[in-house]
Amino acid sequence: MFLATILQAAAGAALGNGVIALGAAIAVIGAGLGLGKIGQSAMESIARQPEAAGDIRSSMILIGAFMEGVSLLAVIVCLLALYA
Repeated sequence: MFLATILQAAAGAALGNGVIALGAAIAVIGAGLGLGKIGQSAMESIARQPEAAGDIRSSMILIGAFMEGVSLLAVIVCLLALYA
């Protein structure tokens, strides 16, 4: 909600659509970096403890899905701020 408030204030201040696009880009870049870190940590964990690979993999997929959902929500908020 904080990002949406900042973006709406920036759009209202006539800073242009660039600020809204920048907000969407930051959200997507952050999600990409987070997914990379999740994958790296999961592979290291599986290498240390191969018998727990199934549990680690399912946790990784669940966290990745949540992160993708948050990034998609951020992009939708940016689009709503752009066209609202």
